Amino acid sequence: MPQAPPNPYSGVTETMRHRTIARFSLTALLTLAPSTAMAQRGRNRPQPTQPADPPAGDSGGMTFTTEDTQTAAPTTGATDPMATGAADPATGTAGGTDSGLDGVGGPEVRAQLRPMSERIFAVQQIYALRNRRFELQPTVGVSLNDPYVSHTGIGLAANYWITNVLAVGANFMFNQPFNGRSDVDLRSSRSIGLVVPINEYQLLAQANFTYVPLYGKFLMFNRFIFHYDFYLTAGLGVTRTRPIPVVDPEVRRFDWNTAILFNAGIGVRVFINRWFGIVAEVRNYIYPERLESLSIGTPNVRDLPPQNAMEMCRGMAGDAGGGPLCGSRYDPATWLGQTSLTDNVMIQVGFTMFLPFGVSYRLQK
Repeated sequence: MPQAPPNPYSGVTETMRHRTIARFSLTALLTLAPSTAMAQRGRNRPQPTQPADPPAGDSGGMTFTTEDTQTAAPTTGATDPMATGAADPATGTAGGTDSGLDGVGGPEVRAQLRPMSERIFAVQQIYALRNRRFELQPTVGVSLNDPYVSHTGIGLAANYWITNVLAVGANFMFNQPFNGRSDVDLRSSRSIGLVVPINEYQLLAQANFTYVPLYGKFLMFNRFIFHYDFYLTAGLGVTRTRPIPVVDPEVRRFDWNTAILFNAGIGVRVFINRWFGIVAEVRNYIYPERLESLSIGTPNVRDLPPQNAMEMCRGMAGDAGGGPLCGSRYDPATWLGQTSLTDNVMIQVGFTMFLPFGVSYRLQK
């Protein structure tokens, strides 16, 4: 079989094919070189933490970011890792503690996930009820506005609360054994002969209304909570007083006089428990007071000592009878002077007790 003659162009064709392949390879190499360098640099960067895989059946083949997981977790019904005790993939700590939520949300999220064990009411009930209860107040009182004589006394108040803010009651204070002249009065009378008419009290008794306009609570020492209330009180009563002889103490003797008084005050209670507390109040007693006369006897009248000071006075020295001369220093009619309106301001401190001790609420919280 005859052979075909050789192609004179075969060498040229083969050379062009090799050149074409070399050009294509060089072009591909130059194209892929920058991408390879970027991939190498990307391998050195820290990889972001991947969120935990959602439970089976909830992902639907989708991948969620950390923000999407925080938003979708409450609505997907997935099991809470804090409740199951599963490890947190962001921190590597077990669930059930606050540290497991460091990568999930801030303090607001952790506070919402924390179970609340206490019920808080916007309007709470009054700690110590007063309605339809009796109140007893033993107190000790001291006068504030008399620098010449002290009027100390022990008292007892009894109130019945018609409502939780209104009460009617009675107050009694006994002062007779505790009156005394102050150092100011003794020094002034002895050193310069200056005397000021002063009086002493036997008792104070009055009927009062009490109203509570304000109550609340306060924190002491950042630990103890105390409930308190402010109250106003006012009423009418009687008092028994008499002058203390300082102008002519050698002759004059005074009996107790009864006068009508008006009193008003403000106080505060601090409750230790629902039936016992501490009370303090400032009260002003206003009444007409008959003072000792600053003059001794009557001019041009002889001061003869009477034979019987209890008898009525006689007009002249020659009159029959053993009584004092009318108008003399021994005549009791000259011992009393003017009548003035007196303010006796006292501070009283004591305890308060409510009866019965137990308190029951009719309305449910």
